Amino acid sequence: MPTQAAELRTRATELRLHGLLAHWADVMADPEAASRVAQWLDWETQERSRRSLERRLREAHIGQFKPLADFDWSWPAQIDRGAVEDLMALQFLADATNVVLVGPNGVGKTMCACNLGYQAVLAGHTVLFVTAGQLLGDLAALDSDSTLRRRLRHYAAPDLLLIDEVGYLSYSNRHADLLFELVSRRYQHKSTVVTTNKAFADWGEVFPNAACVVSLVDRLMHRAEVVRIEGDSYRAKEAQERLAARTRQRASKAGAASRKAKP
Repeated sequence: MPTQAAELRTRATELRLHGLLAHWADVMADPEAASRVAQWLDWETQERSRRSLERRLREAHIGQFKPLADFDWSWPAQIDRGAVEDLMALQFLADATNVVLVGPNGVGKTMCACNLGYQAVLAGHTVLFVTAGQLLGDLAALDSDSTLRRRLRHYAAPDLLLIDEVGYLSYSNRHADLLFELVSRRYQHKSTVVTTNKAFADWGEVFPNAACVVSLVDRLMHRAEVVRIEGDSYRAKEAQERLAARTRQRASKAGAASRKAKP
């Protein structure tokens, strides 16, 4: 069929199979060969998609995380589940909107950010996950202006940049300036997800005496989706549960040994 042959040629062109395209007329003249080409194009497309996904996942540095499906929504004292699930549709990427996840330690901010990043990779986007300490330490260590510009381009390039743990450490004015430069480069062009344990009003504690803090917050907050999570640390809860389970296990073993020792 002419339409099918045209579609196959378009796919071969997109895959840059120039050798095949050079002999296209001869191949399409043989119905059996044309049928085999269709199968080969399917295989090549699937394999390239698989390898692309693996590469983007590897370069995203998301690491291991708890899937959103396993998240205990009843544990946080406050969380807008609807807002988080809406974000998973990734419309904020199309709008170049930022996302800010605010809350104390251990309530699921990083988990939500990682799920957003993973979903974006599955949708074909480029993603990079980095902690604030890693990001600012990396940039601040560069002395050469040209090297710094290249590194800033590296962090500005991904469709989605995930910056974790802003607020757990305090930084110098230089760190603040570098973060402001990066956020400004991405502003209204690419989406950035930030997790923080500090309200924006307290970011002066994170970047003491930095003149750019107000402008930094302004660019992050403009058209941003802010999700606040409140509650006790889920990691502390899991640690207590593991400790209780080990205590019961040891007590059970001790009881069994005691019964076995009796005549």
